[in-house]
Amino acid sequence: MTGPGAGTTGRRWMTLFTLAWLVIWMAQLTPLQLLLPLQLDSQTSEDGDRWIHGVVVSGLVLGIGGLVAVIAGPLAGHASDRTDGSRLPARLGGRRRVWALGGCWGTAIFLVLTGLAHQPWLVAICWIGVSVGVAVASAAFTAMIPDQLAPDRRGTASASIGSSQALGIVLGVGVVVLLGLSVLSGYLVLALLVAAIGTWASFGLPDPVAPRSELAAPDRESGASAPRWASLRDRDFCWMLGGRLVGNIGNALGTSLFLFFLLYGLHQDKDAAEGNLLLLIVVYTVFVVGSSVIFGTVSDRRGHRRILTVVSALIQACSGIVIVVHPTFAATLAAAALMGIGYGAFMTVGLAFATDLLPRVEDHGRDLGIVNVSAALGQLIGPVLGAGLVAAVGGFWLVFAMACVLSVAGGAMTFLARDDTGGRAPIAATVDPPA
Repeated sequence: MTGPGAGTTGRRWMTLFTLAWLVIWMAQLTPLQLLLPLQLDSQTSEDGDRWIHGVVVSGLVLGIGGLVAVIAGPLAGHASDRTDGSRLPARLGGRRRVWALGGCWGTAIFLVLTGLAHQPWLVAICWIGVSVGVAVASAAFTAMIPDQLAPDRRGTASASIGSSQALGIVLGVGVVVLLGLSVLSGYLVLALLVAAIGTWASFGLPDPVAPRSELAAPDRESGASAPRWASLRDRDFCWMLGGRLVGNIGNALGTSLFLFFLLYGLHQDKDAAEGNLLLLIVVYTVFVVGSSVIFGTVSDRRGHRRILTVVSALIQACSGIVIVVHPTFAATLAAAALMGIGYGAFMTVGLAFATDLLPRVEDHGRDLGIVNVSAALGQLIGPVLGAGLVAAVGGFWLVFAMACVLSVAGGAMTFLARDDTGGRAPIAATVDPPA
């Protein structure tokens, strides 16, 4: 086995990695925040007379996609772990590139189909395809972190994922709102971006062929076969995973229904609500990016990733309290800032913490697929739960109160995982130093 981080990373590697994640997040979160709510609201709410029905349908569509992604992400990661790159054309790399390409192109195709769908059930089917594509691409790109980076560089790479998530939201929503794009045009732009940039990043990032010994997954000590899904029998990994899922549900409750909150909670007209949604996303983005970079760097230099993740979850929880106590647009802006600080740190340090806890080097792709799905599932369960809470009380206060409760719960679950600050063994693959 080579030393930690078999290969070095340069500016080009980090740039391509960040761009890949930027378009992945744009493809997933722009529809979630803007396009799907507008599309389904127009199809179901009858000009606002049945707005709660529109909220519920939107939440169900997103939740169905999330459930499918739960299966697709780990399976794609597992398949990439076992892909024998020596049998593929050289341009398709070792084991991650082919899955990254397939995920990006699948996402692009189903984004187009989602935009063309004219009935809620068709939207749901097409969104399932988008969710699967995002899960596959995410599993492939995330597996490159433990494949190619030493533990003391993983916080920086995780920061690029967290900051690109926030930038992806603001760029995606900003393009649609500022250019005045229709729903269909918005989907087409996203499809073009994820296909073009995803392909560029997939071919530009190194993907060495792994030794055959890395594909068989024997136990290194005894030579016996490893227990299937061994990661889910690891106590610390499971607590981390549960905390990441619950914390993301709390975040999604606080952010995914912003457009409906502006329209029907603060009673703003459609044009004002779309403009203010963009403003909220900009504020949220600024604090997510800053928090991701700062906390990611601190975690690389100081360690203490578990504690930093717990603290960030508590900061996120404060945002829900602000809106419940004072439900105005000004308070919502302040809550967006708090949510950005907490979530940026939670996702960045939490992902670096997850890479430290990976139980088996042979299953990095599969296990990080599970980690990605736990976050994505949280973001997609949130709207479903939020829709139910809105329907239950006829308003939004319970949504933000529950966002606070679940953020605290996510932090508490993460605290129960023991901090392995040294990281576990990196995968044995030789990577030529990127330019």
